[in-house]
Amino acid sequence: MKYVRLGDSGLEVSAICIGGNSWGARGRRAWAPFDEADSAPFFRRALDKGINFFDTADAYNSGESERIMGETLMSYAPRDELVISTKVGIAMGKGPNQGGLGRKHLLKSIDQQLKRLKTDYIDVYQVHRLDGVTPLDETLDTLTEIVKAGKVRYIGGSTMPVYKFAQMVTLAACKGYARPIAMQNLYNLIQREEEREMIPLCLEAGVGLIPYSPLARGILAGNREASGSGATERANKDVKADASLFRPSDRKVVRAVVSVAERHGVKPTQVALAWMLSKPVMAAPIIGTTKLDQIDDAAAAVDVTLTDGDIARLEKPYVFRAL
Repeated sequence: MKYVRLGDSGLEVSAICIGGNSWGARGRRAWAPFDEADSAPFFRRALDKGINFFDTADAYNSGESERIMGETLMSYAPRDELVISTKVGIAMGKGPNQGGLGRKHLLKSIDQQLKRLKTDYIDVYQVHRLDGVTPLDETLDTLTEIVKAGKVRYIGGSTMPVYKFAQMVTLAACKGYARPIAMQNLYNLIQREEEREMIPLCLEAGVGLIPYSPLARGILAGNREASGSGATERANKDVKADASLFRPSDRKVVRAVVSVAERHGVKPTQVALAWMLSKPVMAAPIIGTTKLDQIDDAAAAVDVTLTDGDIARLEKPYVFRAL
């Protein structure tokens, strides 16, 4: 495993991050029927491969993902050898102040999340989604207080308009708030819109990328038919992973991925991850796993070196979406 700095911070993370949206998904997703017992081997396998970076959120399966990580992962390795990131902001209940980024909810949430995760601190605490109401000053001031209290080491953001993240970065610099060091955004070979503004901003601001869906919900595995059916449970039942939703240009990208993989003698998923890891602002793509060998494949992807020609071939078919 290779380790990199997250942004221009001093935090070192494995170049692959394991995402926690599957943990506690039994009864919620047919392709990820995981409870605590099912999840445990995945944490062990990841640690065996040298992966130290694990991401979750309070909203993942109504807190079950955090609870399962606390019950299992935290007992498998010393706390100082793990990098734990989680997120806050999506509603956890129906009543007032049960979600969002206001001071009341943030201060309540951090204590609940620490309890579920069975830890004294979170390494990277991210704004999951902006609520459209709370002033960024209030959010950043509260997050800074949480950092100063020792409950969080660093903060970050997730999918949001670029101008809003620019405001977060600027407010932090001007007012002495905790500085965002990570952006968890949607980015992969067939969803490259972030290259327009978000990625240049992160590069200039010293913010590391930890993108989700680096394999486009499995599309970049190259095993889907044009109709959307495929070799996996998810391919057949996840409406968001239906290959028929993707554009002709996206299918050309997938074919390029398969071709480059054949040339290197590796799997298409490894080529897709290697492409992401070739980007200068990249820290660690977040992979969701439902099979143990997916962890093996992702860990091996850090050693796949693409040529300039490979990268050009992978990128050439892409068509940017209209603004």
